[in-house]
Amino acid sequence: MATVHARTGCRPTGATTSTTDLDLLVVYYTEMLGAVLAFEQAATPSAPRGAVIDVGGNDHLMSVETATAPITDLAPLGNGGWGIGVATHAQMCEVRARILSDGWPVGQIEMLPAQWTMNRRDSDGRPVDIRAHRPRTASPSPGSG
Repeated sequence: MATVHARTGCRPTGATTSTTDLDLLVVYYTEMLGAVLAFEQAATPSAPRGAVIDVGGNDHLMSVETATAPITDLAPLGNGGWGIGVATHAQMCEVRARILSDGWPVGQIEMLPAQWTMNRRDSDGRPVDIRAHRPRTASPSPGSG
């Protein structure tokens, strides 16, 4: 299962988004990225229809259905507004292959100093950064060198 983290400078236990098509958003995160629908609530006179998606790592994504399209701008640093973590480079390759086979566009896997990353947009067009941390290399001991 992929783990989703909102980019806010700290690791949240959840985040809330809006969508004009809650069913499509749930399908995207559950079928494409392996998350689990944890809870769904019908609309009431005082609250919109909503869903909580368990994205692993004790994190969740809550989304409410609205008539207004969500903001799909890039994050302040020009990259995805969400970070979806996968465990390994091999798992990232599997996720990329699944995205492509389902007909969705996705960027190439890029190697950065500490991680591999690729970018795509979710079903609402929000930018998503999918990444896997690279294995750490052993640091030389203080007495060696």
